Amino acid sequence: MSAGVAERAGKTRIMIFDVDGVMTDGALYYSDSGEEMKAFNARDGQGIKLLQAAGVNAAIITSRRSPLVELRAKNLGIAHLRQGVEDKLAAFSELLATCGLSAEQSSFVGDDLIDLPVLRRCGLAITVADAPDILKQHVHYVTHARGGHGAVREACELVLHAQGAMQRVLEPYLR
Repeated sequence: MSAGVAERAGKTRIMIFDVDGVMTDGALYYSDSGEEMKAFNARDGQGIKLLQAAGVNAAIITSRRSPLVELRAKNLGIAHLRQGVEDKLAAFSELLATCGLSAEQSSFVGDDLIDLPVLRRCGLAITVADAPDILKQHVHYVTHARGGHGAVREACELVLHAQGAMQRVLEPYLR
């Protein structure tokens, strides 16, 4: 991790995630009855819980609307959920105002063009390994992992290491 990325990650008080392509692999699954299904990575979820244990809020801003995302957010204790968002930058600004935070205190993990306005304004912009090249040109950090395959965990651990909180949040597991 470069010094610039570490400095930005150290200021993070809220980490915001897109869903499709970040928390999932981006594939959209439908049952025969038209019901939508998504696969979430359990280790990514643990990363979010570790982040929250360190005092960093987690949030979701997604352009799609899905009961599955609401359930996943609830399971992870994510109170800030914005679904069906067409203008992610407006939702980002509203979320920061609600939380009393500046853009500099935020990290955002996105994977496609709709995320670009937020990635260009947040304090720490992160994209996943399998994101389009245009996004990789506008972020501070590209994960080694693909979306839905550990990218969220990697991003969370990056922030935890930068804030010197990793050892503290691991203590309950090392007894």
